[in-house]
Amino acid sequence: QVQLVESGGGLVQPGGSLRLSCAASGGTFSSYAMAWFRQAPGKEREFVASVASIRWSYSTFYADSVKGRFTVSRDNAKNTVYLQMNSLKPEDTAVYYCAARRSGSSYQKSEYDYWGQGTQVTVSS
Repeated sequence: QVQLVESGGGLVQPGGSLRLSCAASGGTFSSYAMAWFRQAPGKEREFVASVASIRWSYSTFYADSVKGRFTVSRDNAKNTVYLQMNSLKPEDTAVYYCAARRSGSSYQKSEYDYWGQGTQVTVSS
């Protein structure tokens, strides 16, 4: 059983930056693909970014809406995945969730086995 705990959310002005962290425990971290999803009020939970497991050379993937602004990374020594968010926009406002699955990355939320509790990101002036 893998436990995930997100942190780093908050209120930031448009154009600002935030870094989210997700600490994992209970599994062999390097063998899991890790992803970030987000859910805005009244909307479906959507894929943001992912970083694959060691089997897939830690490849990264991004939603088009965040490409060039967000960067996903992992530190296997700390069992932590990060989401660096730059040039934030009001439409990035959402609860951000960390997720994990064995094998390769996926854009589909239904394919992830483990989820964190979420952290709120609000982009507003």
